[in-house]
Parts: sequence; structure tokens; C-alpha cells
Amino acid sequence: MDLSNMSVAQLRALQEQVKKELAQRETQERAQAIEKILAIAKSVGASVEELVAGVKLKAPGAEVAPRYRNPADAAQQWTGRGRQPKWVKDWVEAGNDIEGLRIAA
Repeated sequence: MDLSNMSVAQLRALQEQVKKELAQRETQERAQAIEKILAIAKSVGASVEELVAGVKLKAPGAEVAPRYRNPADAAQQWTGRGRQPKWVKDWVEAGNDIEGLRIAA
């Protein structure tokens, strides 16, 4: 499909069609997933509730408390996850122990 030859109105109409199609497919996929989950539960003789009892799901985007703070700028904090910020690297490269940045619990 060559989008470069379409007018703005045609592109917007296409965008709306895509949104509707995506919503429909997502609904179908969820329904299929539910069917599969129910089939698995039935195959082991349990309810879905019994299978997921005690399972804690992590909320997407859940906040992680910072573990380290820049002593020169308290606004700069790091959770200890992912790449080290420059201020942490500079601290360690200067011969300091990273534990010196740890926030007291």
C-alpha cells in the first residue's frame, strides 16, 4: 500500500479503519486467551481462581523506590536498576564505594 499518494482525508479514514480493526482483533484475541485458560483449568480439574490463587501480578509501571542518592544533588536518585547514571559512574571511578551513595532505610 503506497501511502504517499493518499490525501490527508484518505489517511485519516484509513487510520480510523485501522483503529477499529485493532480493537476488534484485540477483543478476539482476549476471547481466545480466555478460552485457552478455561480449557487448561478444566484439564487439571481446577477453576481459574484456584490456579491463580496466591499469584501476585506486578502492576505495569509500578514505582521502584530509589536506593542511591547523589550527595552533591539530592534530586538525583537511582533505583539500582538499569544503567548507572553518570554521577554514579563518576563516584565509583573516583575510587569511592557505591555503598556510600546508598539511601539509609
